[in-house]
Amino acid sequence: MRKFVLLLLLLAGGGMLRTESREIRDAGESQQAGRALLKLDHTSHDFGEVPRKGGDIAHEFPFENDGDAPLVIIRAQTSCSCLKISYPKRPVAPGASGTIRVVYEPHKSEPGSFNKLVQIFSNAENEREILTVQGFSIDEEAPTVKIKRDKTKIKN
Repeated sequence: MRKFVLLLLLLAGGGMLRTESREIRDAGESQQAGRALLKLDHTSHDFGEVPRKGGDIAHEFPFENDGDAPLVIIRAQTSCSCLKISYPKRPVAPGASGTIRVVYEPHKSEPGSFNKLVQIFSNAENEREILTVQGFSIDEEAPTVKIKRDKTKIKN
């Protein structure tokens, strides 16, 4: 009988704690009237033809916090190791702006057309934004050297 009463008390106490924590969470949400809003100028960029061995290329995606609360970019995830991302690590105030910089390293991917994605996760109303970069990676042929007796010729 004692075990039964103890079990009832534990269940009732757990239910009250759950109700109390829900009320605290709901009160916190109602106090947070404003939300951040990540507004990007554009979400895609075409690099065009890119020499595969010509070095890294970059593009910046400007954005603005159009919301009422500070914007925090939580993380950025790429679809390829050939992309590097940099973004503001500190909160962006309402009305302020910043940039998300995407660097494409063509030597890390195969020649031909590419279409890569970057997912931006934040505390904004639009919790996830997707950026795309695309282009065509050209694998330039190395010059060949032909040696004939005492003459050297270089062809491009």
